[in-house]
Amino acid sequence: MTLFSVEVRVTPRAGILDPQGKAINSALHSLEFAEVDDVRVGRLVRMRVRAGSEEEARRKVDEMCRKLLANPVTEDYEIAVGGR
Repeated sequence: MTLFSVEVRVTPRAGILDPQGKAINSALHSLEFAEVDDVRVGRLVRMRVRAGSEEEARRKVDEMCRKLLANPVTEDYEIAVGGR
């Protein structure tokens, strides 16, 4: 078994309201950062996963995302798997 470093980026789906992103966008505009538009706030989950291969690690983490880490109705996720 190899220990893989994994990052999962979870973001609100396009078209889904993001109140936290809207609040940050508004605050940036009030601080005179008018060039900022359409802020979206997500989260980053880092973990180390034991698996026999990178593909197996990715499959395990995908299952974790579907069961716990991301809401399949309102969020999308991306998985990046690296070596040790």
